[in-house]
Amino acid sequence: MHVTPLSLLRRLCRWGVAWTLGLAAPALWAAHGYAIWGELKYPEGFTHFDYVNPQAPKGGELRLVSNLRVSNFDKYNPFSLRGTAPAYLSGLMFDSLLTGALDETGSGYGLLAEDVQAAPDGLSVVFRLRDTAKFHNGDPVLAADVKFSFDTLLGPYTSPAYKTILADVAGLDVLGERTVRFRFKRPNRELPLTVGAIPIFSRQWGNEPDPATGQRKTFDKVVMDPPIGSGPYTIGPVKFGRDITYVRDPGYWARDLPVRRGTANFDRISVKIYKDNTARLEALKAGEFDLMRFFSAGDWARRVNGRKFDSGELVKIELPHKLPTGFQSYVLNTRRKPLDDIRVREALDLAVDYEWMNRQMFYGAYQRVRGLFGNTECAAQGSPSPEELALLEPGRAQLPPAVFGPMYAPPRTDGGQSLRGNLRKAQALLREAGWTVQDGVLKNAQGEPLVLEYLDSNETGARVVSPWIRNLQKLGITLRFRPVDFALYQQRLRTFDFDIISIAFQGTTNPGAEYADLFGSEAAKTPDSGNYAGIANPVVDRLIARMVGAKTQPDFLAACRALDRAIAHSHILIPQWSASTHRLAYNAWRLQRPPEMPPYATGEAWAIDTWWAAPRRQD
Repeated sequence: MHVTPLSLLRRLCRWGVAWTLGLAAPALWAAHGYAIWGELKYPEGFTHFDYVNPQAPKGGELRLVSNLRVSNFDKYNPFSLRGTAPAYLSGLMFDSLLTGALDETGSGYGLLAEDVQAAPDGLSVVFRLRDTAKFHNGDPVLAADVKFSFDTLLGPYTSPAYKTILADVAGLDVLGERTVRFRFKRPNRELPLTVGAIPIFSRQWGNEPDPATGQRKTFDKVVMDPPIGSGPYTIGPVKFGRDITYVRDPGYWARDLPVRRGTANFDRISVKIYKDNTARLEALKAGEFDLMRFFSAGDWARRVNGRKFDSGELVKIELPHKLPTGFQSYVLNTRRKPLDDIRVREALDLAVDYEWMNRQMFYGAYQRVRGLFGNTECAAQGSPSPEELALLEPGRAQLPPAVFGPMYAPPRTDGGQSLRGNLRKAQALLREAGWTVQDGVLKNAQGEPLVLEYLDSNETGARVVSPWIRNLQKLGITLRFRPVDFALYQQRLRTFDFDIISIAFQGTTNPGAEYADLFGSEAAKTPDSGNYAGIANPVVDRLIARMVGAKTQPDFLAACRALDRAIAHSHILIPQWSASTHRLAYNAWRLQRPPEMPPYATGEAWAIDTWWAAPRRQD
């Protein structure tokens, strides 16, 4: 399962949680935080977040397994285009101007920034940096470093996703040694959130001259230079390309701030890389690391067991959360025929028998994805409201007619519906599109067979896609499973060289400009963007703009619900499934944790941030 650039953007702030933070326009300086649509949970002068143990002891080691699919790393720069940085590096080493809480959404609190002021006209926001903020090399964090970070992320050597998400930022002004102002091209309540979440790094990082030119290195050449950030950890012992240890900075400048109290409790966080899921699971059972998050229902139900689980050393926990479901989906590349035909795309959708898969393969562990914004107020339901219709009607000719009826519901094979009935509907759609069965093979008027390729970077993915392949064969369609190594997979995604892929799109309670990277017309023609489906519809562009520029919550909700309908009824995504819990196994003899997980925590990030080392056992 590939991770979209949207996930990268959400990791601009610590663990991606602060992507939910937002700002309103305050009247005075010394604002400690902001909320997009309502009040902050934590008042000025709060001492710590409710979900941490402010007395948690410091010390010990947290041993982790890499959460990345790659089998090595080849750089320390997580922002440049080429190569792979070690897991967790961004969240551990880079602070941002603002950070979010794990028990509320749409809010943010000052981290590097001491206070913030958003202009009443919504066209700028000013941050004043704390005079105690320091980088790992001892230098103070200054306005010049914020500008350097901003300019670098918008430069030619980083992912185009940064340029998309920051497209409405007109510029950054240095107003003083520790004061910066971000100017916006248009009012947008989300933009203070966005600029508050960018990672801040020292302008001294990579400052050594390039041996070839004698000039400062370009950012793509900053590869092995240890990052100079201001986060709680620095790089420690490394087996390059395999294992890495992060070491807690005992002089971490923010350790006593309310937003950091009770966090970063381990002296060392080591991360090991294993070649596949089987190796990881066996290493956990052998005690080689302390914590693992599980995404496979089969592993969780059948293989997470053994002697250390029986003794209580290893413990399984399933933790309910309130995170958005996201929209994990099969993505259909509409740049290619016949996937440019909505009737063909809908027929492919009808051939997925999710109910059978959930019973027979997933142990009933999942729920079906139903749209872009599941488990949030943005999710469209029923028929469009008058407010949604007002946004959709001007583009009626450019939208599928179904957009103006009930919200899309994935085809079912229970409750009076059946796979046989769905396949009949699919056959009718395919005939209407000019495809007929000839000698058991679906062909067009030119006699060309309907053959598609499903691209994956994991051979084990064949098990999950096989039922769909079998159902498509009943329609005369050939879907070939093509596994490739991860490097080639990434390259083909960057150039949109595929028919069908599977993407785990993360959700958000406050969708905004990042959706232009996923579904915007400009992104559709930009290599390495997140618009894998290639959708280029001016109505979708306009709905994203209305969502981003909404001045009131009702306007915002109408825009995102209209967008939800437009994307779902376009059948560019075939929805898969989501889990309402985090499944974790951890070593209870080595780790201790707060009693309750905050509702918006993202799995292992909660452990990294707030757990602590257990007292040494006397066996």
